Amino acid sequence: MMKQKQDILLESGTGELEILKFIVDDSSYAINVLKVREILRIKKGDIKKLPEKSDVILGMTNIRGDVIMIVNLSSYLNSELIENDGVIMAILAEFNATKILFAVDNVVGIDRIGWDDIQPPDRMMGELVNGVIRSDDKDLINFLNFEKILEDLQPKLGNNVDVKPEASADLRARRKNKTLALADDSPTTRNMIKDTLVEAGYQDFKIFSDGRQLLDHLLEIKEKYPEDSVLDHVQGIITDIEMPNMDGHTLIRKIHEDRYLRKLPTVIFSSLISEDLLHKGKEVGADAQITKPELDKLVGVVDQLVKAVKPIADY
Repeated sequence: MMKQKQDILLESGTGELEILKFIVDDSSYAINVLKVREILRIKKGDIKKLPEKSDVILGMTNIRGDVIMIVNLSSYLNSELIENDGVIMAILAEFNATKILFAVDNVVGIDRIGWDDIQPPDRMMGELVNGVIRSDDKDLINFLNFEKILEDLQPKLGNNVDVKPEASADLRARRKNKTLALADDSPTTRNMIKDTLVEAGYQDFKIFSDGRQLLDHLLEIKEKYPEDSVLDHVQGIITDIEMPNMDGHTLIRKIHEDRYLRKLPTVIFSSLISEDLLHKGKEVGADAQITKPELDKLVGVVDQLVKAVKPIADY
């Protein structure tokens, strides 16, 4: 059940998040507050139209020296944008090292919820919705996949990074013997990560769509093999942050609080990695944090953490 915000959520890995609720065409949507920089009212006269762009791109505007693209969410969602006296309401967001404005009809406010309040979306919704939230007033709130929207509009700013890591036969053999557990609710991102690692020589994966599934898998190993080290069965964890049921920060916190699991190396791979938010991953004990445009760094980071290669200092 949604809980009304009482104060600012400062801790990481609590199983909670704050969402900004907004309206498009009488339907309710939400964005993680961590992605939001501010709410703005923009005059239409301050928007510069771009040539050869679809109706989804309203244009560009100058926000304190930054030229930022404005996405018309109403048009993207096949509805009509509401204007008030020539002024458009917009959410300034930042993720994947990109700032972007999303024009909406209205902003309702901030609520605090648990990640387990977000139900996985129906398959018919595709990847546009990361989950569905049921509020106290029985309203259904769609937790939008903003990365998917950005990828659709500008693929070069999305996750389409061409990475073809080269490796010797010896290194590929060492990678082959490692088992990696991956949690991400996006099939596209899961496939992207797996394909990159397979290209490098990693072959054994345990793949899950949320943090709770991955944690349950680890706890099953703990129960089944109490005399073994968990590292005999899994050598590394890669997790997203935003996932229904259990987020990546909570997953890593629970891993590091468990005496059996805490030796597992953990990597956060998320659009929410920025200089302002790195501290949240550090607080829960993440060994490494990589943003999605840095996909080319993933293999090297995993190599170091799962000891497929020696630490640089040992060479």
